[in-house]
Amino acid sequence: MAADLDKHVRGIVDSVAYLVLATSDPDGRARTSPVYFSHDGYRDLYWVSASDSQHSRNIVRDSRVAGVIFDSSVPPGSGASAAYVTGMARQVPDFELEKRCQVAFRRLVGTARAFEPQELRGDASLRLYVMDVEVWEAHLPGVDPEDEAAPETRVEADPEI
Repeated sequence: MAADLDKHVRGIVDSVAYLVLATSDPDGRARTSPVYFSHDGYRDLYWVSASDSQHSRNIVRDSRVAGVIFDSSVPPGSGASAAYVTGMARQVPDFELEKRCQVAFRRLVGTARAFEPQELRGDASLRLYVMDVEVWEAHLPGVDPEDEAAPETRVEADPEI
């Protein structure tokens, strides 16, 4: 079953373009932001954001983040699934941009474009961010066919396997 969950999480991460990123505002309230993301080996998640956006400022203050990746077009009751992720995020420093941009923009979907390092440093308003993943979890719907209210669960997964 573990191998199936790992494969399931890989499928979600590889097929969905957006991560709902959760950060913490200065007063402790949760803030969620959808970000277009890419990944490298399921251990580093990348996105580009304005450095003055609230979620970016939150990351500078508190690097602990969480997120969920799911297909929002799936109709309710049809077995929707999700991949949950927690980790530490940071703005990629200028000296890492050459290497990180090559990795971050390897897999692009749709109209997404690769950014050049010079577009993400100096006076530029956009910056590259990376989440160092600590834990992946798979969402499992309630499994009791006799009980519509059967609790949903999360189970730890390792999509790298």
